Amino acid sequence: MLKLMLRPKAVLAAGVSPEAIQDHRVKSTTTRFAVATVASLAIIVMATGGAKAAALPDSFADLAEEVSPAVVGIVVEKSFQGVAFEGDEAAPNPFGPNSPYREFFERFFGENFRGFQGHEGGHRSQPRKSLGSGFVVDAEGYVVTNNHVIDGGETITVTFTDGRELPAELIGADSRTDLALLKVNTDEALPAVEWGDSDAIRVGDWVMAVGNPFGLGGTVTVGVVSARGRDLRGGSLVDFLQLDAPINRGNSGGPAFNLEGEVIGINTAIFSPNGGSVGIGFAIPANTAEGIIEDLKDDGEVSRGWLGVNIQPITEEIAEGFSLPDEKGALIARVEPGSPAEAAGLKAGDVIRGWNGETIARFKDLPRFVAATPAGTTVPVEIWRDGKAVEKQVETGLLDSDRLASLTSPQSTPKGDMGELGLKLQSLDTETREALGLSEDATGVVITEVQPNSPAAEAGLRRGDVIKSAALEEISSAKELREAVKTARDDGQSRIPLLVLRRGEETFVTLPVQQG
Repeated sequence: MLKLMLRPKAVLAAGVSPEAIQDHRVKSTTTRFAVATVASLAIIVMATGGAKAAALPDSFADLAEEVSPAVVGIVVEKSFQGVAFEGDEAAPNPFGPNSPYREFFERFFGENFRGFQGHEGGHRSQPRKSLGSGFVVDAEGYVVTNNHVIDGGETITVTFTDGRELPAELIGADSRTDLALLKVNTDEALPAVEWGDSDAIRVGDWVMAVGNPFGLGGTVTVGVVSARGRDLRGGSLVDFLQLDAPINRGNSGGPAFNLEGEVIGINTAIFSPNGGSVGIGFAIPANTAEGIIEDLKDDGEVSRGWLGVNIQPITEEIAEGFSLPDEKGALIARVEPGSPAEAAGLKAGDVIRGWNGETIARFKDLPRFVAATPAGTTVPVEIWRDGKAVEKQVETGLLDSDRLASLTSPQSTPKGDMGELGLKLQSLDTETREALGLSEDATGVVITEVQPNSPAAEAGLRRGDVIKSAALEEISSAKELREAVKTARDDGQSRIPLLVLRRGEETFVTLPVQQG
């Protein structure tokens, strides 16, 4: 604010009366107040209107009061096998009544010693309890939790905020998404919560977690969505939400709510170097969980679509080698014989860029889209082949085992000048096929030596690798590989894709081709 400072003597010298000075002071004060008021209003407008964000709630108490009755604790009892000495009657039990160490253990452990001492010549089963969280999604008594909470449990008890404890029956569980559905029997309608749209949740949105950490029950924590699309080991079918609402042991299976009281995630895991909450938790998105839970509710099992391909990510080099416009999609490294992919005419080297109208932004999107497609459904699939987009119709099969649109680990990205291969190659013969464990009709050339510091070495190629194709054409000799490289160079290509077999896994690498 610009302030006008007038000294009284200077004013008098200019012929201004004391009364005028007083009048000026009043007006100056009024002006300063008005300017300050306008500035304050401007700050308020900027704070409330600029970002158009949801206002910070005065309290989460109403929300907590509304949803907490539907959040439950899960108590799972599992048997624990004590010391066993079966099959050796002569061997004394070191914790048995005749043990010379018995007095020491009783003195050290006291009453607890009886809990693990076992008995002579056999097992002694002791109960162990584990705790988790869950929530009611149907007033008839259906309860959602994590599979790892109830896995291996012999008895399951659901505890409510009003103190009730009801035995629960396991309706079904899905280890791939770590979800489970329980059912409690009751004559009265239970408080239940509804699913929200997890796709609509944004990074920075408020979330409230409610659960049973450390068996304390009825615990509410608040935070925001920190990130989306997180990958966790063993969770290839789930794009996890990352939350900073404190989540601890016992919160597993509990809900994460939006401000409307809808479940937008199921708290499942934490990142913790010390075993406690450090503000990094992961939740299964509601849009993923809802379909799984409905499937479990129908028949206790989850039916998934099956395509039958091994895929790998699109790197910058692979995108260049396959003349792709960008790095979106999933590169097919192998098509399983007899699979829906083979029936649809898909082949190694195709890049799947769209599935049933959905864009494959990341290669890990494909397994999720395929799994969510019911078996027997025919869907349009956009692929990239020979430098252009092609559409295929694929009828999904039923994933009836551990098969899935699996992930092939990407190999090192090749670099360097391919004017000299830096390789010693040998055509496959009967002896070589047997040594490498290949079938009699296997084709390709095997690498017998890689020159240090050569482009091949920098590319990650190794002794024992079998190069099966170059530029998507099968090869059977070093000459054919050299010809493929020359053809690619003459055609103005900067890279050439190679299909490499290593320890039973097929994957693509792209080798740079120097322009002469």
